[in-house]
Parts: sequence; structure tokens; C-alpha cells
Amino acid sequence: MRAKRASSLDASHLRYRRKSGDASLLHCFVLDCSASMLDGERLARAKGMLVALFDRAYRERAEIALVCFGGSRAEVRRQPGAAHWWNERWIAPIGGGGGTPLALGLSHASTVLARAALCKPAQRRWLWLLTDGCTNETPNAPHGAHRVVIVDFDAGFARAGRGEQLARAWKAEHVHADTLLDPAS
Repeated sequence: MRAKRASSLDASHLRYRRKSGDASLLHCFVLDCSASMLDGERLARAKGMLVALFDRAYRERAEIALVCFGGSRAEVRRQPGAAHWWNERWIAPIGGGGGTPLALGLSHASTVLARAALCKPAQRRWLWLLTDGCTNETPNAPHGAHRVVIVDFDAGFARAGRGEQLARAWKAEHVHADTLLDPAS
């Protein structure tokens, strides 16, 4: 309105200022879709947690990516991009079963993060691994992430503790899924 003054409103008078957000942050989620995640509805809980984390990323204007692994394969289900409110529709059909190719899933995630680093070198990149840790593999730490968070879905009386072991080996954060799912925490 200051630029317009007494003249008629014209397109040249309009100004747009981008809202400050955190588009300089990428959350790369790596979801374990193996058969062990089907026990105790771990996969369903992990998918619900993904929806909540995507919603948070949407509010923060951060970008997301999703890599799923299970059976004998891994695939990038979502290339890096803006989070959308409708994420639940395309997360619901993700199924599970088979082995736990953790190293393959992390390899795909490292590729996603490397490509993101080329496109946006200043972007901070977080990798979230949602798993129960039921694997015989001991992969190296994922490359290209500034921060790694292992969300552990290992449950039951006798927990294997693989998520904690990976977190120590990778110098990553370890969070048990129950603490993230518990609204009191």
C-alpha cells in the first residue's frame, strides 16, 4: 500500500515475502518393512508415526524423503520434496514381509542424501531409521546425514537391543518408539 500511494492498484505495487520456514532441512525416513515388523503391529505403528512426523515436517516447511526396505529389496517411495497433508493416503498401502535388507535400505538412503547434497549443499539432512533391528547385518553408518535418529520398534520381554547397538556404533541418537508414541513424554 505504501508503494501504491494515491494511484490505482497495479501488479507492480504487490510485494511477496516468503514465510520463513525450514526448507533447508530434509528428513529422510528409512522404514523397515520386513516380516518381523508385522509382529505386534509394529509396521502399522511405524506408519502412524511417519504420518505424524510428516505432518510436523509440513508445519515446519521441511522436506521429506522415504525409503522402504523389506524382503530382498529396497525402494525410494518418495524423492525429497515438500511434505503434504495427504501423506496418509500413500503410506497406507505400504506392505511388509520377507527379510531385512538393512544395508540395502541404507545404501538407497545414502544415495538420496548425496543427491540432495548436490542440489542443496547448505541443506541440513536428517536420517530417521524406523526398525525393530531384527537383522543379521551390521552395516556401516549411513553417509550424507548430519544427524541420525534410530527409532527402535524392538518390543517384548526379551529385547535384542540391536537398535541401541547400531546407535552406539554410528554415534547416532536412539529413541524407543514407545517414548515417541507416548503423548506424556
